[in-house]
Amino acid sequence: MSLLKRLGGAPPTSELGAGAAPPAARPAQPLTNTLRPHQATVDASFNELKTRVQTRLISELDPRMDLSNKARVRKQVEEAFQAILDGESIVLTKSERQRMFEAIEADIIGLGPIEPLLADPAISEIMINGPKQIYVEKAGKLIHTDIAFSNDAHVMRIIDRIVAPLGRRVDESSPMVDARLPDGSRVNAIIRPLALNGPTVTIRKFRKDNLTISDLVRFGSMSQEMGEFLAACVKSRTNIVVSGGTGSGKTTLLNVLSSFIPNDERIITVENAAELQLRQDHVISLESRPPNVEGRGEVTIRDLVINCLRMRPERIIVGECRGGETLDMLQAMNTGHDGSMTTLHANTPKDSMARIETMCLMAGMDLPARAIREQIVSAVQLIVQQSRLQDGSRKVTQITELSGMEGDVVVMQDIFVFEQTGVDEKGKIVGILRPTGVRPKFIEKFESMNIYLSPTIFGSSDRLSF
Repeated sequence: MSLLKRLGGAPPTSELGAGAAPPAARPAQPLTNTLRPHQATVDASFNELKTRVQTRLISELDPRMDLSNKARVRKQVEEAFQAILDGESIVLTKSERQRMFEAIEADIIGLGPIEPLLADPAISEIMINGPKQIYVEKAGKLIHTDIAFSNDAHVMRIIDRIVAPLGRRVDESSPMVDARLPDGSRVNAIIRPLALNGPTVTIRKFRKDNLTISDLVRFGSMSQEMGEFLAACVKSRTNIVVSGGTGSGKTTLLNVLSSFIPNDERIITVENAAELQLRQDHVISLESRPPNVEGRGEVTIRDLVINCLRMRPERIIVGECRGGETLDMLQAMNTGHDGSMTTLHANTPKDSMARIETMCLMAGMDLPARAIREQIVSAVQLIVQQSRLQDGSRKVTQITELSGMEGDVVVMQDIFVFEQTGVDEKGKIVGILRPTGVRPKFIEKFESMNIYLSPTIFGSSDRLSF
């Protein structure tokens, strides 16, 4: 197999010229530095020169090289790059030479133009809306970048490089794909004909440093009292549902909460794309699988939840409940797997109850509403509502207990709430994270496990403002 095939396909027609032969079959053309002072012309000339150098470079590299050894590949690419520039007497400044090499290296062994964005710890999300429009999220705000791909084919090569190691593919017959990067970052790609703007990629970066509950308190995402209470809930094997909208930080909070699970327990995680990074020793991670080209071989979240019940779990953590697996998760919580956790999409704790009911019906069981609600109240003790506010900040806005039923209605009571008091001159939301004075009914569970909280946590007159 040629190196070009292994790197994601030959360069697009615009790079080689219509009907042109591959780089190795063409006679070498002299390369000249055509950079001009005007910035737009300089950029265009730089990109043209970079494309020509890259084409020559790929043709000269050993097609049998082991691309998995990135250090060795980088060294070979650098040596060939320097030889080409010196052999053709191309004059570039030190910064231009470094910039060109990094761009070529990223295209050959990395993810092309977005490599600098992936390396920036301040960026939490990358959105590629076709080859010429790339946005990022920084501090909760969307920012348009000046980075661009050459064309659709350039983006497609990067998508193939992401999904190929996972045994997945994306083409016209299967134009949507979910994947992940080696560091755990979540990737979604959708291409033409479904994406009219061209190949569209959304990358939700995963933090390389694991956050702690102290970090969330320092960021203002929750109060110290909230943190102490949630830590006690996890340690005492309380069943928890983390609820919130898209991008509100549900998975991050689930990761933080899971850090309080004792190290001597067997934990099984079930996810669509493995994102959770649990720090315990005894963790088994399961990941669902989409159907193949023939529409066979699919393994759903529900299949994995049912299977993990046979794996002697002490705690089950489902990355996100989206369908019929919700009923199986409730059954697991009700049959000796206390301390299990999951997330779901909902804007309020009340909405999350309706969502759970609807998803239980998606399991195909014709259950009456009251029976489902009784299952929910018996299984779930706590709903933690995570929200992304208008200023981009993420906060735990409610911690709500499911305390029982009155007739056919589930009784819910807030233990902690976030109250917005205004907006400052910089547009930042100002509010108070406070206890409501309600003590949860399962507080006795804490004491039976020698977990004691300060009596002021649920009713302190001291309020923390953020």
